Amino acid sequence: MAQSSTFQLPRPIGAVLWGISVALSWMWGLGLFFSVQFTTQFGLFGLLTFAIPNFLGLLIFGLVTHHLARRQSGSESLAQFFASWSRPFRLVFFLYQLLAITLTIFAFIRYAWQPLGFTPELLYLPLTMFVILAAAILFGEEFDIKRIKYSHGVMFLILAAAVTILIGHAAQKGTGPLSFPKLPTNDWNYWGYAVPIIIGFLVGPWLDLQQWQRAIQMHRERVSIAAGYIIGSSLFLALILFHGLMALWALNWGAAEFVRVGITGHNYGQEILAKVLPVASPWTFAAYAVFICVCVLTTLDSGYIALKWFLTSNASTSNHPIFSLVPTKLLTSPIPAYLLAGIVAVIGVLLKFELEFFMIFYATFFVGYSMLAIARCFIAGPANAIPQVKMFCIGSIAVLIFSFGYFLRSPEMQIVGALLPLGYVIWLLIKPSATEDFANDTAELEAPASSSLATSPQSAVSVASPVTMLDPNAIQHSLAGHFEGKWFVHTLIATYADTNSVGNVYFGMYAMWVGKTRELFFNRVMPKFNLQNTPFYILTRSFEHKFIRETREFETVQVKIRVAGYNRKFATLEHEIYDSLGQMLGKGKQSLLFVSSSDYKMLDIPPDVYSAFIAHT
Repeated sequence: MAQSSTFQLPRPIGAVLWGISVALSWMWGLGLFFSVQFTTQFGLFGLLTFAIPNFLGLLIFGLVTHHLARRQSGSESLAQFFASWSRPFRLVFFLYQLLAITLTIFAFIRYAWQPLGFTPELLYLPLTMFVILAAAILFGEEFDIKRIKYSHGVMFLILAAAVTILIGHAAQKGTGPLSFPKLPTNDWNYWGYAVPIIIGFLVGPWLDLQQWQRAIQMHRERVSIAAGYIIGSSLFLALILFHGLMALWALNWGAAEFVRVGITGHNYGQEILAKVLPVASPWTFAAYAVFICVCVLTTLDSGYIALKWFLTSNASTSNHPIFSLVPTKLLTSPIPAYLLAGIVAVIGVLLKFELEFFMIFYATFFVGYSMLAIARCFIAGPANAIPQVKMFCIGSIAVLIFSFGYFLRSPEMQIVGALLPLGYVIWLLIKPSATEDFANDTAELEAPASSSLATSPQSAVSVASPVTMLDPNAIQHSLAGHFEGKWFVHTLIATYADTNSVGNVYFGMYAMWVGKTRELFFNRVMPKFNLQNTPFYILTRSFEHKFIRETREFETVQVKIRVAGYNRKFATLEHEIYDSLGQMLGKGKQSLLFVSSSDYKMLDIPPDVYSAFIAHT
């Protein structure tokens, strides 16, 4: 038997390389520079308060995804889980990643480049932003998710050399006098920061596409996700502690004079190392510049690859009309998102924003979504519905409360803003009507039908209307079908002709019922369609059906069909079949195409079909 020529690393080495990539991809602007800020405010205790929840959040994510991947066999089990589990969070995933990229670009310009004092800023700021974007896009295009561990492995060696130089310089100079002013850690002001940090970072990785893509790829390569994240979270903790301790060292040598007052009246010190190290020696400053650039670049190229993966996946599975109007390469390219992030970052720098302005969203808005996402990994429920409006409203309220608390120096409001989404999600999950919040159209239709049109059999006989009573406990149904919202519903009774020798309904009859319901649907929405003079035919491109339960003779059956989506060439119909108890018997979908009745050449969706279908999507 011929062996595969694909080279595969030994699993321990693969775990180390993936651990390095995990650590570097999580060293984004928030963790990189806020470690300095919190150390400036609260000293070593503040650094540990920031670093430990960050480390634990990343570690727990890896351990849990390792468990999720092993719940089913196969190298694609985690990818399949993510595809279904992430469906209701797609927009949140995109916003989370976009804000992370924006924050990282902003933090680099604001705290690493701007302190160098190049003027005029209106010239240098856009140029710097475009250099950052060009480097991120270049590395993102050059190294896909299969190869990124190698590029990050090389960059980690460069980073390690820079860290060694910086540690050597700090050791040579010594610790210095402990004279910098720090805030107390036993009052409400400290907890106003600590509580949001603990909550936000413990659940933060769950909405990060970079981490999900890494976990999925590790599982595909048969590398232990748990091992990779144990190594990655440990390296990340070491890097965060290194950066914070360097800030502590700099503060002991007079860097406190570079702490400034921002537009909100708070003290900020994220850039103190960028101001202190240039006067130490050119080599020391160069080493620090390499450290910062590697951390930023390995975050941005990871974000580029993750966004490309995410956008490509959504473009290939969605039937939304926009995907037929916009070129696929534009829809799946992260470049427009990166340009938007860069522009917002530059505007933020010009307006003298601070890192905390972006951090607010990770301590409040995304917390509720993260908690709900974690819960839905283990709590059975509809996989394609969450109370979107409620979640957005509670997240927005939390952002506003936290913002007022931050600007008005009210730590109590900051704590409330961080806890509010967490408490609301817990309430959503345990309240008596929880199933209603997570029900979508499909879930609601699974319940037995009820209507004010229901009558007793006696009264039904006396009503002169084109309906027939199929079940004493059911509503009246039109023989030609009827609409329930977007669903077209046809009701029938299975008879002996529908069954097989065993007595249950023959499997082929379900497709026959769907076909009949589809014809009745067409007749309802396009009553003037005539095969004698039609310029087009409607053909079935594909048909699939999943069997869930069986049914038997004389059972009342409801077949429901609706337009699920369309693009320029194809229309997709979904169908569901239920018995009289509201139990789903099966579901599936079919794809339709349209050809000319004269030469059978494929057509765009005809205007008559488009106008008939659009009202039912």
